Amino acid sequence: MGGLLKPGVYFMEGNEACAEAALLAGCRFYAGYPITPSSEVMHHMARRMPEVGGIFIQAEDEIASIMAALGASAAGLKAMTATSGPGLSLMQESIGLAAMLELPVVIVDIQRAGPSTGIPTLMGQGDIMQSKWGSHGDYELVAYLPSNPQELFDMTIEAFNTAEEYRIPVIVLADKIIGQMYGRIRVPDPSELKLVERKRPTIPPEKFMEYLPFDSRELVPPFAAAGEGYRLHMTGLMHDERGYPNLSKEASWRLVTRLVRKIRENAKKIAQWDEIALDDAKYVLVAFGSVTGSAKYALRAARSKGIKIGLFRPKTAWPFPGWRIEELDKSGEIEKFIVIEVNMGQMYHVIREYVKNAEVIHIPYAPGYLPEPSFILENIEKLCTR
Repeated sequence: MGGLLKPGVYFMEGNEACAEAALLAGCRFYAGYPITPSSEVMHHMARRMPEVGGIFIQAEDEIASIMAALGASAAGLKAMTATSGPGLSLMQESIGLAAMLELPVVIVDIQRAGPSTGIPTLMGQGDIMQSKWGSHGDYELVAYLPSNPQELFDMTIEAFNTAEEYRIPVIVLADKIIGQMYGRIRVPDPSELKLVERKRPTIPPEKFMEYLPFDSRELVPPFAAAGEGYRLHMTGLMHDERGYPNLSKEASWRLVTRLVRKIRENAKKIAQWDEIALDDAKYVLVAFGSVTGSAKYALRAARSKGIKIGLFRPKTAWPFPGWRIEELDKSGEIEKFIVIEVNMGQMYHVIREYVKNAEVIHIPYAPGYLPEPSFILENIEKLCTR
């Protein structure tokens, strides 16, 4: 192929579309370890990275993969890795380190059925909670929820932009169906493509402090790459604005509150969701990822039978647009929120946090298997017509 993908319409696999999107976003370092069903991302990067002047490493495991990506990010490169649920579990300590060092990195998780080895060749949606809470301590990150190959392409680019803007780890939570599905991919013209680069210092090296934002209103400090003449000190220990270990209460408060505030105070800018037929709805179906297609089909069928149901589809798991759920609940129009997901109850607990008036009902589904539209419709009829 050579060079970057030219604008146009392509027919390609989701995992390969993800890799091409990363290259368009400026990713020039990839480290990974093969794991079903994400391996095609790595295979594609192994071929394409040298063609665009980038660096590809096949590491010995997922821990080495993400640590190599963090090292590349510290040197100023846009870096990425891809994995599936078991690999994401292994990466969790390093995700916390990325948050603490404020190193941008993109992690693509092509989810599969779990727990443990589970069913490597079938889909899952079991990584919602571990994507946010998997590493210890307090920090915030962003996790996207694509529902088809085009969204996987678009959200991969967006993940790099978000990682660069806020200096955080960003996770793209796809699944086996989306990653290995072939679909129509529109590649935009470069004039349509918005790319974000991390902020750089505007002061001389002798005045630079690694974790000191430009001014008191800023929450994201400028980034200086290793080797550019700035004094850097990176540590997972609690540290002050110079990067030096500082275990005082004051330093702990300043650092950790800033790590969480830079996402929490921008949550309404970052969070994304779709709504379908909620204007007159009495019932809200909540679905995400590859379940979205079945949910839309069931929604149309239920509407044709006179059931006033709408769809709420989160496109970011984190930050979750909980304020919109609260608005729907406080309207007094909604009787039930019905959450369907391929796990035993993860998004369900998120919805419950924001609903105080309506009933919240969970419909779990066997890990590995996509709920059929008929199954969703049967449950809608059972729950919404009695």
